[in-house]
Amino acid sequence: MASEPVELPVDGLPVLGLPPTERADAARNRRKILDAAAHIVATAGVDGLSMEEVAQRAGVGIGTVYRRFGDRAGLAYALLDERERELQTAFLTGPPPLGPGAPPLERIKAFLHALHDRVEAQPDLLTVAEMNSPHARYTGGAYAVHHTHLVTLLTQAHPACDAHYLADALLAPLAASMITYQHTRGMSSKRIKAGLDELLAGLAKPTT
Repeated sequence: MASEPVELPVDGLPVLGLPPTERADAARNRRKILDAAAHIVATAGVDGLSMEEVAQRAGVGIGTVYRRFGDRAGLAYALLDERERELQTAFLTGPPPLGPGAPPLERIKAFLHALHDRVEAQPDLLTVAEMNSPHARYTGGAYAVHHTHLVTLLTQAHPACDAHYLADALLAPLAASMITYQHTRGMSSKRIKAGLDELLAGLAKPTT
């Protein structure tokens, strides 16, 4: 069944943690909360990240932290925001093969490798964010952008494929919990990327 290509927005990327226009005092509180959270992660690791400790260090009420970020996963996603925006800019407007200008299958390969590197950069924070609830990874704005990007490229490569299903299948091995588990089994980043290439080669074949 063919999937319709979907154009991705370049401006206003739906990234978790990206705030709407806000008052100056609200922006200051948000910055204090994120600075406090970043300091906790840097000094005590992700295990030390709690809403109560963040509120205390930021000098704000615990209710303020919950209203702004919802829960611990929302706070983790906010800390991940900068790198996510860099990734989105790269695949939407950057140079090929990650950005526009290369054949779709080459762009998919480059995207999967870049997303792997994205996970490798902050695996602990991503694990907290993705495992806060059964569907936390999939209901976040970042996953929706990644999925739509792959749907567009898969449809360009093979219009008759089930691009929505295949996009989920390609993103599944890139969960932070999966990659960190693979490392505990002795798999190197090089081996994981080679496996992604094999997976893509199989999924990208035209359907009959």
